[in-house]
Amino acid sequence: MTSVHPIEAESYRILFERVDLGRWPPVSRAVVARVIHAAADVSYAETMVVDEAACAAGLAALEAGAPVVADVEMVAVATHRCGSRCLLEEGRQLQAELREIEPELTASAAAMRLAAERWPVGAVVVIGNAPTALTEVVRLAAAGHFAPALVIGMPVGFVGAAEAKDALRASGLRSISNVGERGGSAVAAAALNALWRLRTIEAES
Repeated sequence: MTSVHPIEAESYRILFERVDLGRWPPVSRAVVARVIHAAADVSYAETMVVDEAACAAGLAALEAGAPVVADVEMVAVATHRCGSRCLLEEGRQLQAELREIEPELTASAAAMRLAAERWPVGAVVVIGNAPTALTEVVRLAAAGHFAPALVIGMPVGFVGAAEAKDALRASGLRSISNVGERGGSAVAAAALNALWRLRTIEAES
């Protein structure tokens, strides 16, 4: 049975003392709380964009054993229980091959192309570091080349992060994201781990 360490329990007690997450439905609330817990930043309660339909899609995909693709190794390591994989090294190889044709292609964006080729339908994509990876996912989806079950898009940065998340929300893809420049590997991983924990609790009940 899943157990909670006393320190984690106390952390959540403090969290719920400081911020009211009552407006969120149950699964979305669990995701938002996990993100806040990972960042120790209650402002995510105001900037997270997540709904029950997206969460349900993610839970169903995890239950079905869908591939989980991370943009960077840090996200993959933080979500290893979900079987996450990162194609960044292969992305670097593809980037080098295409350098003369597409000089602005980043390794993380190239990795998302590879993910779309291998798992065109039903993957769970988790992006916490690279805005260009998220932009590429949205582009591939719009072109009909990629149909993830869920995209967790929470890249961090002053350049392109907020815009990439805006584009994700406008794309119609089922997604979990936040508004603005904040984000990062830890919070993106936390969103996925919240779903994985719920899946595990359901399996044990």
